Amino acid sequence: MTETSTLQSFFAKQYTSIQSSQAVKKLQEMPKIKRWAIISGFFITSQIIIIGALYLFFGKIAAIGFVASILAGLATGLGALPAAFFKTISDRLFNSLLGAAAGVMLAATAFSLLVPGMEYGNQMWPGKGIWVVSCGMLIGAIFLHFADKRLPHIRFDSITDTQFESFQKIWLFITAITIHNFPEGLSVGVSFGSGDMKNGIVLATAIALQNIPEGLAVALPLVGLGYNKWKAVGIATLTGLVEPVGGLLGISMVNAFAPLLPIAMGFAAGAMLFVISEEIIPETHSKERSRLATFSLMIGFIIMMILDNILS
Repeated sequence: MTETSTLQSFFAKQYTSIQSSQAVKKLQEMPKIKRWAIISGFFITSQIIIIGALYLFFGKIAAIGFVASILAGLATGLGALPAAFFKTISDRLFNSLLGAAAGVMLAATAFSLLVPGMEYGNQMWPGKGIWVVSCGMLIGAIFLHFADKRLPHIRFDSITDTQFESFQKIWLFITAITIHNFPEGLSVGVSFGSGDMKNGIVLATAIALQNIPEGLAVALPLVGLGYNKWKAVGIATLTGLVEPVGGLLGISMVNAFAPLLPIAMGFAAGAMLFVISEEIIPETHSKERSRLATFSLMIGFIIMMILDNILS
């Protein structure tokens, strides 16, 4: 049995287990409005508890950082909304949006993670900040490399209609998006955890902008397969909500181990660059060479560079 088949079986078993649990059965028997009110109430309550704990233990900026990671993740749902009204979107438009998102992410990685990471490194180890951050970058990239190998998934540019014939394969694609989103949330958490509100806001804004076309990439294929359009939007939104998990880890890690801040910022930057190079940029050229996507990347980079300069 291949790794992909094993993962498909795992998802099928987990889905069956969840569906057969008494709690899920009771929820499904409730009226739709009541069911979603309970789910929403549970989610909101859990977030309030986490935000309150972060404020008490780590301060206001850490709490704001967690909220920012939630909002950045929810941008995936915002990007998925057009799927409720359209079943297709032109490749040129989608690639342009994704190219601009890649440019935004590249600028945010450079100016909100690498530059401040080297400054913090030089404060702790004079003249060695660049080497510390570089080590962190390599560790982040290697981590994503092994995560990609150990958690097999379908890539953006390998999706075809026939690959969506089963529930398990749909969730393999969603797993790819989830892996993709985790380092983004981690980078927001690390940035806010450092106490730098400006860099945190710039990075969270960049990630939110990048998540918009990503949400569309998740929702459109599901609608095309006959999924309920609002269910497809909901699934796309959930893929972005792994970012607060990464954000919480980043905030906690930086605050608990302050001397590791330069390495943590390098780690987040390396993970982000890995995702941009491995997933996002190849997708913008997967159908054909796209000069429009290339210029969109440059425009996205320039816009985020200007935004970073204005906020500084």
